[in-house]
Amino acid sequence: MIVRTLREIAGTERDVNWGNGQSRRFLLEADGMGFAFTETLILAGTDIFIQYRNHLEACYCVEGEGEIQREGGDTHPIAPGTLYALNDHDPHYLRAWTDMRLISVFNPPIKGNERHNLSGDETSSY
Repeated sequence: MIVRTLREIAGTERDVNWGNGQSRRFLLEADGMGFAFTETLILAGTDIFIQYRNHLEACYCVEGEGEIQREGGDTHPIAPGTLYALNDHDPHYLRAWTDMRLISVFNPPIKGNERHNLSGDETSSY
């Protein structure tokens, strides 16, 4: 059985500052669950282009507001109670109007050392 608290993760290698917020990584590949589970804080004013080429991700918003926009496509508001799933390695823009807190699941699981690429290149390192 694995039991972890946010308090235990805070300030450790599982608490990753990615430039526009924090990624708290509760479950990683090494935990052997077949998926990763994170809580991510996205800071107000964030406007970032992301694509996960190696992972599928589902996010559930528990706090804050913003939007997600598929590259060259539709835009959807994000607010508490909204889930979005990047089921086709979708390149997308993520924008936070207020601080947002998302609960995310990655498949296959992330290792834990991945970082978003904030240099303006086309993809993150996921």
